[in-house]
Amino acid sequence: MPKWGYSITELDQERTVKASGREVRVSHKAAREVCNAINSMMLSEAKEFLQQVMEKKKPVAFRRFKKKVGHRHGLEKAFAGRYPVKAAQKVLEVLEGAEANADFKGLDIDNLRIIHASAYPGMKIKRYIQRAFGRSSPRFETLCHIEVALEQVEELV
Repeated sequence: MPKWGYSITELDQERTVKASGREVRVSHKAAREVCNAINSMMLSEAKEFLQQVMEKKKPVAFRRFKKKVGHRHGLEKAFAGRYPVKAAQKVLEVLEGAEANADFKGLDIDNLRIIHASAYPGMKIKRYIQRAFGRSSPRFETLCHIEVALEQVEELV
């Protein structure tokens, strides 16, 4: 089995949990924007946001990969946005895995905050399409790694 590392290190093991999705078949560009949108949210708030993205009620602001992306109503501090349903679904699965890890550790699920959410490109699946006159064209698919880290915060009085 390969051993994967996380891009975040030096976490307090008693108060934090991690989860990751490796080689997920989703666009790494859309997953990056979804992870940036949910970073530093509370767990319940992030899950509700992702559900609304999948229902196409709330857009995700595209800040880096925004060429030819249309404007969406309801965005603050950004104009370009989309509804990346598949990326939101995969990030939600990783979040639920992190929630299960926190439950297993005995952490309070209501006081979990996302301290790290990132997505970056994985390996490429290389395929080729046959063309006329004995030629071929590449048809590559880039897979994606998704990482989430949650931390238990103290209750606000």
